[in-house]
Amino acid sequence: MTKSAKGEASIGVTAFKSQCLGLIDDVAQGKTGRIVLLKHNRPIAAIIPFPEASEDSFDLWGAMRGTVTVAPGVDLTEPTGEVWDAEQ
Repeated sequence: MTKSAKGEASIGVTAFKSQCLGLIDDVAQGKTGRIVLLKHNRPIAAIIPFPEASEDSFDLWGAMRGTVTVAPGVDLTEPTGEVWDAEQ
């Protein structure tokens, strides 16, 4: 495993398989900030700590609420008249 000054580490997937529980614990406890998994020396995934809920975080459900407006008089439930392949 290779460690950088930023608290990031990288490890090959083969070595990760034998050490995964300990490495996951290190990330969860803050000992390592992030672990990048390498396959043939190419990054393929990363293990990062799950963010703690805070006032700055938001729930993904409803995150786009208020970003779309429907013009007055438009009925979104009205059929378009287009025939779909599934209806033929």
